[in-house]
Amino acid sequence: MNSIPLEIDPAAPNWFRRAILHPVQSRFIEVAGCRIHYLAWFDPDSEGAHKPVRPGLLLIHGGGAHANWWRFIAPFFAASHRVCAIDLSGMGDSGAREIYEPGTWTAEIDAVLHDAGLYADRTNADGPKPLVLGHSFGGFMAMKFGAESGQRLGGTVIVDSPVQDPADTPLPEPAASTRIAPPLYPDLETALSRFRLMPAQPCENAFITDFIARTSIRETDDSWTWKFDFMVMGSRRFGEPYRAELKALKGRAALIHGDKSAIVSPRTVAYMSRLMGPEAPVVEIPEAHHHVMLDQPLAFVAALRAILDAWARDPV
Repeated sequence: MNSIPLEIDPAAPNWFRRAILHPVQSRFIEVAGCRIHYLAWFDPDSEGAHKPVRPGLLLIHGGGAHANWWRFIAPFFAASHRVCAIDLSGMGDSGAREIYEPGTWTAEIDAVLHDAGLYADRTNADGPKPLVLGHSFGGFMAMKFGAESGQRLGGTVIVDSPVQDPADTPLPEPAASTRIAPPLYPDLETALSRFRLMPAQPCENAFITDFIARTSIRETDDSWTWKFDFMVMGSRRFGEPYRAELKALKGRAALIHGDKSAIVSPRTVAYMSRLMGPEAPVVEIPEAHHHVMLDQPLAFVAALRAILDAWARDPV
């Protein structure tokens, strides 16, 4: 496997350093005329028809984010799962499209699951079904994909994605951008200084936000800019009607949320729990805002381990 060299904050704890330095593959596939990038913490090509019994786990980032948001989380599951993280089109190292639609993004998710060999197939008919996990906007994509995928999935984990009760006041839409081109910065340090979490929130783990910032920018001929197409942000809406998809999820579902989230309120948690049903785990992470895995990464890992371990003991 090829490791991706990245700069790590000298103040970062050892667990974080080990996770970032864990071997990972960078892979590209073509989906509907667009080059799609994903990371794999195993080698899909070396397994051939003899796939291991470990289930697949696909991680889906939030709006404007990318696969590297999972670089310090995924290695914790590499021994028990075949883990991948996707860059949806218009974000990260994937290509751009003229039009972005949820159906296209779910087609990209399906294509990565196929390319990485995470689905059970004729050579592995009794193999475990893959799991998908999405944060924020990625959680909406996971809901839609799970609702459309029949019994091909073993479970869907939603991380701080708000599906509101219709009786509640809708969340405010993100401010519409007036930009027609991404901002350009004269040097790396200026670009890094402009990195912000959206929605705005504090994060005490500067070693994580520094890593995220450094993997969120790219160098052009004479400047630096962000690794996402600004047209994507016009497609990102927290108020989209994903209630039907959440209720229609095939197989198991779980919700992880931050107790200080600005967009997932206790009422929203209760409503989502009713839609998912009484058997769906709902885990609140203390002292976590919307970006749960940045705020409390080890608590997030522990919560996800508990969910996946319980599902593994009772496979579908």
